[in-house]
Amino acid sequence: MSATTAARLASLPATASTAPYGVALLRISLGALFVAHGAIKLFVFTPAGTAGYFQSLGLPAFLAYLTIAAELLGGLALVLGVYTRIVALAFVPLMLGTIFAAHGAKGFLFSAPGGGWEYPAFWTVALLVQALLGEGALALRRGR
Repeated sequence: MSATTAARLASLPATASTAPYGVALLRISLGALFVAHGAIKLFVFTPAGTAGYFQSLGLPAFLAYLTIAAELLGGLALVLGVYTRIVALAFVPLMLGTIFAAHGAKGFLFSAPGGGWEYPAFWTVALLVQALLGEGALALRRGR
């Protein structure tokens, strides 16, 4: 980036027309990550393997299947910008569940063995921010 471009970007007002694109970038990134997590559970760990892992945590197996479906369908909805606020808020309990059921006892830092709760906590905050901001630019269904 040239110095001129950087200076122009730095001088943009807070209400600049680029803000909707920043919101869209957040939305698409969150959605793509959820699709990736759902795809890993579906194609790598397999639904049965994921159900077994959920059971090892003391959770019912059917929650694994619901989680896979939620991550794939909800992630796609975020990427496309469909019902963004609702989908982002619906993912918050899922992320809190990962903190309390899978990552909480492993410590805060995600670099801890088995992964701590740092990353899911940040993801939860990002989802709340997305719900507050709405869908941003490039959404199939614009909010009211």
